[in-house]
Amino acid sequence: MHKQSLWDRPSIQRDQTTVESGLVTCEHQANFQAAAAPHSGEWLYALPITSCGLRLDNESVRVAVGLRPLGCNVCFPHAYVYGTQVDACGTHAFVCKRAPGRIASHQALNDVVERAFVPAGVPSLRSPSGWQGKMASDPTA
Repeated sequence: MHKQSLWDRPSIQRDQTTVESGLVTCEHQANFQAAAAPHSGEWLYALPITSCGLRLDNESVRVAVGLRPLGCNVCFPHAYVYGTQVDACGTHAFVCKRAPGRIASHQALNDVVERAFVPAGVPSLRSPSGWQGKMASDPTA
């Protein structure tokens, strides 16, 4: 017995090659490869449970879908408060150490992890001693 996916695979691979050959910028290639990676769309299956921090507002969904699978422009190019130019992709906030959302996202993630550990009886610390509030992705940490 044959599975439909085996029949579809050659057509899908041909389409994928066609799309990939038309990508000209590194950003578009990276977006396409990330979207094609196994499990890249699994976040879409998360139940929107507000008490667990799993419910995204409309703007968050717009930006997440626009950035990741589609590689769309999610904002207008503009000068950032500190003089840096932000392009239409809006990815500056992910690398800017002064972006207010970075710390808030980090804190929200800590909250979700702590809420999962506490009911299970697993001891958890919000920030280890010596951490001083720096993020793990911060190269100066």
